[in-house]
Amino acid sequence: MTAWSVLCDFDGTISAGDVTDLLLEAFGGPGWREAEAEWLAGRIGSRACMQRQIACLDASVDELDAVIDGIGIDDDFADFAEAALMRGWELSIVSDGLDYAIRRILRRRRLPDLPVYANHLAQDGPRGWRLDFPYADAACAPASGLCKCAIARRARAAGRKVLLIGDGRSDFCVATRADLVFAKGRLATHCIANRLPHVPISGFADALRLMPALAASEPALIV
Repeated sequence: MTAWSVLCDFDGTISAGDVTDLLLEAFGGPGWREAEAEWLAGRIGSRACMQRQIACLDASVDELDAVIDGIGIDDDFADFAEAALMRGWELSIVSDGLDYAIRRILRRRRLPDLPVYANHLAQDGPRGWRLDFPYADAACAPASGLCKCAIARRARAAGRKVLLIGDGRSDFCVATRADLVFAKGRLATHCIANRLPHVPISGFADALRLMPALAASEPALIV
């Protein structure tokens, strides 16, 4: 039986949409779209982009919470999390998003108290916010706020295989360091283009269906 460490992205993977984008659309002041354009053009890394964008937020705690509380998640994630933990697998949320939002969403849905590795959202005045980066790494190639590759390295050092579940650009780098990827959206396209071992999924119902073969490490699982 294989011991897996499951690194699961949050925005667009567990959640229905990107939390940061939704908050910026609702409360973002001047400058956040310009930061996004610079990141997309490759002129700045995601850490610098998000730091500038979060500084543009103009919202009270209650206003922020109202938007966060309206964000849905994949209906099958709770069953997947329970099944993974019952097998003795490590399951962590590994996100270049906002720890406050992730923990609030999981808590409100009475999901397991999972480890959350994400950027730290902190209030900075009655309506201001800032972003801190407790899991940043100076060697991070995409200059992300959270270095997912560093977390994957720690899992490997503990003797576990790494399964990445993700959907987008923040998962591209760590996908090259995972033993297997369950890939949605842009991440699936990236894995195909770079011939990375992966299984395309549309959601956690697919991930649940694949768990028995993954536990047995069947080669046929890798496509």
